[in-house]
Amino acid sequence: MEGTATGEHGVGLGEKDYMAAEHGPALELELELMRRLNLAVDPRGIMNPGKIFDL
Repeated sequence: MEGTATGEHGVGLGEKDYMAAEHGPALELELELMRRLNLAVDPRGIMNPGKIFDL
């Protein structure tokens, strides 16, 4: 089945563990950028802690 784990609403909690397997090693750079942006906006980690990034 040539589908993906995400849809129009993005990655959910159930799919976050499969992102790397689905998108491959190139995803790591994008995830690192997203982690850094998250830390810049929310340095104390109080907005939705542990939802997508386990910081």
